[in-house]
Amino acid sequence: MKTLYIETSIISYLTGRVSRDLIGAARQQLTQAWWDSRSNYQLYVSEVVRKECAAGDPDAAKRRMEAIESLEILRVTADAVEIAKALVSHGIIPGKAAEDALHIAIATVHKMDFLLSWNCKHIANPEIQRHIALFLKEQGLYLPFICTPDELVGDYDER
Repeated sequence: MKTLYIETSIISYLTGRVSRDLIGAARQQLTQAWWDSRSNYQLYVSEVVRKECAAGDPDAAKRRMEAIESLEILRVTADAVEIAKALVSHGIIPGKAAEDALHIAIATVHKMDFLLSWNCKHIANPEIQRHIALFLKEQGLYLPFICTPDELVGDYDER
């Protein structure tokens, strides 16, 4: 079974109130469709995801925490912290998005097959992914396939 690291934006779209914004509502529907087929993957979150899910509005935080309560938790290792710092210091990920770099590093260190995210600014961004992949390859590391839920929704019976 393929392994998949779930970044916090996925949980936010999954558990958030129905968006009035067209794109937000579409992302919520796509996230729910993917979530309904999640049994095709071994799912993981990290301590960082748990911390982010627990923050903010108490009712929303409760919904987010309930969604991830049964998922396995990946540790934030010293290697992951170093990789994240390097992604920032090399200008690949902006300093203000250091936690985004940490999500990428955690998925890398734990050798996840996929990193699922709706963060298209700093994570699920093909231009940035290209730079991340080159940097990690130079370090002898593997970049998980970074994608959004719509890229993983499909008819699994056809495989």
